[in-house]
This record gives sequence, structure tokens and C-alpha cells, in this order.
Amino acid sequence: MECPHPSGFHAEVRSQYAAAGAEVARLVRAVPDDRWTAPTPCQAWDVRGLVNHLAAQHLWVCQAVAGYTPEEIGHRFEGDVLGLNPAGVWEMAVSSAIRALYRPGAPDLLVHLPYGVRDAGGYARELTAETVVHAWDLARALGESGRMPRGAAPYALAEFQGYRNLAGTGMFDPPRVAPPGADAQEELLALTGRDPHWSAERI
Repeated sequence: MECPHPSGFHAEVRSQYAAAGAEVARLVRAVPDDRWTAPTPCQAWDVRGLVNHLAAQHLWVCQAVAGYTPEEIGHRFEGDVLGLNPAGVWEMAVSSAIRALYRPGAPDLLVHLPYGVRDAGGYARELTAETVVHAWDLARALGESGRMPRGAAPYALAEFQGYRNLAGTGMFDPPRVAPPGADAQEELLALTGRDPHWSAERI
């Protein structure tokens, strides 16, 4: 079954998905050996845990697009998926997902996910938005400013503003109040419960 999208949707979702994946790849390659256990703004995970969470999610994409159900995928991507090569696993996860999304008509396909059925393009857009936010988490954990790549924050914000109860998904903390005159990144961080001034030194 398919859920056709408007003209331009396929190109946009593929481009934004690839860009978010590339930003995380850049950050993962920059993690020093002694920073994998460092805290992140996402309290549930340290650096390795956060990267592992992301990789496991993105490994689902090619499986879902291929028509596998959560029951068929089973526990395949639970536990540690990074092994001894976190950067390599991350890049493999994203590249395999991109190949799947470039199959003719793939973003229009309906896929089976743990929370129900959704079009693959919407699923990719959801993952892109989450990856943009978690890339910020990772950047801050590594001591970077966390300024998101051009276009990433508006894209993620547009996706998440459509959720009635984002915190209720279990993915993010309760929303914060954005500062007056907030830009898209500040609004996105507030919506996903992030302290824009977070630093490991303040913990």
C-alpha cells in the first residue's frame, strides 16, 4: 500500500535525512576515546548510549521499507549495536537507510513500526527531526556550540510542531519556554525540553 506525497517531498526528505546523518557522522568521528561515557543533555544516555540509540533506530529504516514487521525484526537492534566501530556502524546504518529511501516510490510506502503503520517518508521525516535534536545533544556533550546546520532546525521544528504531546512520546523532556524573539533552533530546543546553555561542566 502507498500514501502518495506532494511533488518535491521525496527529494526534500531524502536530502534532510542525509544531511542529519552526515552531521552525526561528523560528530561521532570526533569523539575522543575518553568521552564515550561523558554525559549528554539527554539524561537517559551518555555519549555512547546516545549514539547507540540513534544507530539502532536508523538500522530499522531499510528493514521497515523492505516490508518487515516489528515482530519479524524482533530484538535484532536491541542492546549494543555499535561494537568496536561506532563510526562505521553509524555510517552503515544511514547509508543503508538512504539506499532504501531511494528505491522508486519508497517514501510513499506504508511501513510497520512499533507504534503502528506510517508512510516511510513521514517515518524518515520523524527520524530526521529526532536526529537533528540528538546531534545537538552530542555536539554539546563534546563541548561544541551546538549550532545546527543551516535548514536543520526549521525542518525539525515543522515536524515536531505537528505532535499534540511530544513529551508524551517518551522521546523528549517536557517543553520549556522559548525566549522572546526565539529563532527556529531556540524554539526547537524549548519544544524538546533542552536547556540551550547546557554543559557537562554544570552537572
